[in-house]
Amino acid sequence: MWAAAMMSLFGSHSLRANEVQQPPTTTLDSLQAYFAAGGQLSDLPDQPFCRQPLSKEEAAEAKDLLVAARTASVREARQSERRAEILEEGALRMRFSVKVFGDPLADGRSLYISLHGGGGAPSEVNDSQWQNQQRLYELQEGVYVTPRAPTDTWNLWHQAHIDRLLDRLIDVMATTEGVDRNRVYLMGYSAGGDGVYQLAPRMADRWAAAAMMAGHPNDASPVNLRNLPFTLHVGERDTAYNRSGVAREWQQQLASLQTDDPGGYEHSVTIHPGLGHWMNRLDAAAVPWMATHTRNPTPNRIVWKQDDVLHSRLYWLSVESSDHKTGATVIAQVNGQRVTVASSDISQVTVCLDDRLVDLDQPVSFIVNDRQLPPKQLPRTIASLATTLCDRGDPDLMFPTSIKLPLAQP
Repeated sequence: MWAAAMMSLFGSHSLRANEVQQPPTTTLDSLQAYFAAGGQLSDLPDQPFCRQPLSKEEAAEAKDLLVAARTASVREARQSERRAEILEEGALRMRFSVKVFGDPLADGRSLYISLHGGGGAPSEVNDSQWQNQQRLYELQEGVYVTPRAPTDTWNLWHQAHIDRLLDRLIDVMATTEGVDRNRVYLMGYSAGGDGVYQLAPRMADRWAAAAMMAGHPNDASPVNLRNLPFTLHVGERDTAYNRSGVAREWQQQLASLQTDDPGGYEHSVTIHPGLGHWMNRLDAAAVPWMATHTRNPTPNRIVWKQDDVLHSRLYWLSVESSDHKTGATVIAQVNGQRVTVASSDISQVTVCLDDRLVDLDQPVSFIVNDRQLPPKQLPRTIASLATTLCDRGDPDLMFPTSIKLPLAQP
């Protein structure tokens, strides 16, 4: 089935009939021939032709071919999950409901993932909260998806499987509903708001904006929200777990972070006077506020602090598993052809780059923990494009080149 799909998919790109028996003459010819022969995307980075340097134009064409190949390979599974409205991981099952509003925008539909409340309670209580969340908000445009948490624990939206399942949920909606990955929004009420406090920072590069309603952050930090617009809505009298007091603390923290870094930390905090845990739907103002924002997958500055649920990548930075540790922080910035990286917590960071960030036809210089490294000429390759696509499945987080930078002083 894979080979047939590839033959159909690449038919318009294949070599002409009188050339079919000829050896590939360019790297892109080799890529087309590889897929036409049934080659797997996951094995592609090991192919010798994938390490050949590409021009900017060739890299753009290779990217399109790779995205098309991945879409063809996952379409059947994603369509099956969409029809069933269930995602499974081992014994875990995450059901979800879908409502579609309005007409799609030019680049596709928006996606709003809305997390229900409840928590450490019997299943029927969390089921009721899930059903209520399905009715809570309406959109002018977009796909409104309400997942049912796979567990009934107090931290039902905090656990590591949630990150993986939400990534798959985004992929399902992008594949089957034409969702624009740069217009994906996260929101949640009560225990769902607890989840937003946790998931928005640690998955910051997935969201265009996030809205927290009536929740509590527990041990979450706002540091990673540098490039993620974040809004909070809490009732003034929502004093259980000090929700309103903690919201004011986050308002102060975000304001301080924005003062120190004026290019980031866009936020809006509303403490609704006289209201308690239920805000009479006034929190729905968060929906149009989020809709004004679009994700920037390649911000010129990243602040990344690891949570207790650890991740390998954020935007154009990645770290090896040996450097996965709670609280480890790395700050990176691009200015023209110069990339600056700083961290005292990790030994090595991989910087992924493309022509949205720097001109790859020119050398790139690096400053690592205040050490100037010699300028590097970084080639664009199919191997790098394929590796970053396989890693996240997100076309806008594909990069044609990367470099590993040691952070420890030699």
